[in-house]
Amino acid sequence: MSSRRVLKAAEAIREVVGMAILADLRDPRIAGVTVTKVEVSPDMRQAKVYVSIMGDDAAQNICLHGLQSSAGYLQQKIAKRIDTRYTPRITFVLDMGVKNSIAIARLL
Repeated sequence: MSSRRVLKAAEAIREVVGMAILADLRDPRIAGVTVTKVEVSPDMRQAKVYVSIMGDDAAQNICLHGLQSSAGYLQQKIAKRIDTRYTPRITFVLDMGVKNSIAIARLL
């Protein structure tokens, strides 16, 4: 069970990263991205950002590389929002939940 502090940090990171992707990033590789959830480690040094990306597998891989290359900028935005000793290092993980639910809906 995560502590309340870790859950609040995860929610703040989700908001900051989601808004920064929509408003601040100008990378042409990054398009059709939705931040679905964030998992923060108990020591708050690592954060996994789960993203849902529209498009085929090639477009998703290109977009993930674009997001990973902008991780430093996003960490800077997170550091301004969250007042902690360490800024979590973010890694992006492709969330297949939305794609799987669409596939199941088609089958039904």
